[in-house]
Amino acid sequence: MVIVMIRVGIGQDSHRFIRKGKKRLVLGGVIIPYEKGLEGNSDGDVVLHAIFNALSQAIGKRSIGFYSDKMCREGIKNSREYLKLALKMVKEGGYRINNVGMMIEAKKPKIEPYVDDMKKSIAEILMITQDMVGITATSGEGLTAFGRGMGIQAFAIATVVRC
Repeated sequence: MVIVMIRVGIGQDSHRFIRKGKKRLVLGGVIIPYEKGLEGNSDGDVVLHAIFNALSQAIGKRSIGFYSDKMCREGIKNSREYLKLALKMVKEGGYRINNVGMMIEAKKPKIEPYVDDMKKSIAEILMITQDMVGITATSGEGLTAFGRGMGIQAFAIATVVRC
């Protein structure tokens, strides 16, 4: 009999759109053409941040802020690098990623046109196949600040398996 150890983690992140200045919008490691980026010390990629939190939780580690604050002080602001750290922690813990799933809440921009590019980007960073990445989106019908267009919120779930 083979016993498979599967662990699950849930992650969330949200940022408001910048009020002044210029900053590009990055979601899932993909630059999205939109007039506003997201606030934050990093590039504000809520998708990659939520995935980081889900993976970290699955292996019993801490939230992204615990790791990213130091990285930001070192000048690392690209969320792809944060997610690479999460992947390293997963591997060092003796696990491999089984799958990740995302739910993005945003009134604008429309997410669906960018789903394939985001899946490709996330799969590349995590060294998994694109079919192991799920992305869905909702406008939230205007019931939250994100559904009213004030920012973007992302939830992630990740499963990891003991190698």
